[in-house]
Amino acid sequence: MREVLEDLGFPLTILESARRMKVSRQALYDVLNGKTTLTTEMALRFARLTGGAPELYLQLQVNRDLEMARQRLKAELAAIEPAAIKKR
Repeated sequence: MREVLEDLGFPLTILESARRMKVSRQALYDVLNGKTTLTTEMALRFARLTGGAPELYLQLQVNRDLEMARQRLKAELAAIEPAAIKKR
């Protein structure tokens, strides 16, 4: 999340962003650094602050969650034999 804001050239500090978003600096820091999951409420706050869409921030979280799960379950997933799907 932090990288996205940096790529956008986001001009505010974490402290100022947290103040405007009405959340604690620690809560914002934790989301930006991947220590906690982005909630729908926080996505709405990010969207309001940046003028973006909350769906963008939620999709970033989903992508991160999927990648982390892929890495964590790599061996288990490789051992699952796919089912043959019948074509109609």
